[in-house]
Amino acid sequence: MSEEGLKLEHIIGPKTAHAYEPAARQQLQDRLDQLASSGRNPAPSEIRFTTWMLRYNKMFWITVDGMTEEWQRARVNARIDRQAITVSTTNVSALSLKFQPGLAPFTVGTKPALKIDSETIPLPAIHADKSMTIGLIRSGAGWKTGTLSGLRKVHGLQGPIDDAFMDAFVFVKPTGKPLSEAVGRWAHDQADYAISEWVHFFRGEPRVKNDADISSDDIANNNLALFGDPSSNAIYRRIADRLPIRWTAEGVTVGAQRFDANHVPVFIFPNPLNPKKYVVINTGFTFHDQSNNDMQAPKLPDWAVVDMTKPGNNYKYLPLFVESQGFFDETWRLKPVNSGS
Repeated sequence: MSEEGLKLEHIIGPKTAHAYEPAARQQLQDRLDQLASSGRNPAPSEIRFTTWMLRYNKMFWITVDGMTEEWQRARVNARIDRQAITVSTTNVSALSLKFQPGLAPFTVGTKPALKIDSETIPLPAIHADKSMTIGLIRSGAGWKTGTLSGLRKVHGLQGPIDDAFMDAFVFVKPTGKPLSEAVGRWAHDQADYAISEWVHFFRGEPRVKNDADISSDDIANNNLALFGDPSSNAIYRRIADRLPIRWTAEGVTVGAQRFDANHVPVFIFPNPLNPKKYVVINTGFTFHDQSNNDMQAPKLPDWAVVDMTKPGNNYKYLPLFVESQGFFDETWRLKPVNSGS
């Protein structure tokens, strides 16, 4: 913390086991009461924000809209000084400055100065309701005003696989003929396992439909977890040619990697039928039964290829045998072999 210019305050209860020592508890309570009485400043003059993924991308008036590389540390340090804003960034490709009505700490009608990574960018005038919003995107080595476009990783559409189950979703079972009997059995087992694990961990019944029963409303409003293959699952068949991982009766192709018919893909991708939602292929959430809930966290990245004929690499954590795995890049394209694995 000292390297960040911060001081860590300790409140120590002497000779105490796993409990609050009374005097230390009172000291902590007094401090919390003091902080609560002053309230939170909704537009602080200084922000130091760090994130490792776009799912968690906002702090007060700073929003990270794009990263150069997910899962590497992204930082935004921003400061307001009179009629100017100074911003420095690391691993950020796009961001927004947004002051809600009444919160812009500038004079109405003025145009604050913005200096971002040593570059000066003109800002719009402060509105009469004391609000201001501007989008910024990295252009080469510099910055310009604007917003991201095209298919790319953004907040709520950045992976990994487990991210699809943080919003409304439907498990979609296949009703067609599979590529092989082995694939059909495996996909059926995976669907049943995903459903039972959801009930076990989250104590609720997931929504489950057959592929033939998926409606336009389902596609518009839900992430779809598709079980089966492009032959057996009608929804998968509709989008197979627009997905980056190929799967045929001969096997699985991931970029330059080839896997035989004993292998199946497990991955997440923006749904070509509705790119604002995900499709997930052949999995629910990716952690396995744990006695310690600290371990109930994602165990797979954006994609993996698994061998149906082998037991899990580590049954305690993941009941699948993973031959290869990795992340898609920031535009949802495959990275070079072994990159990000």
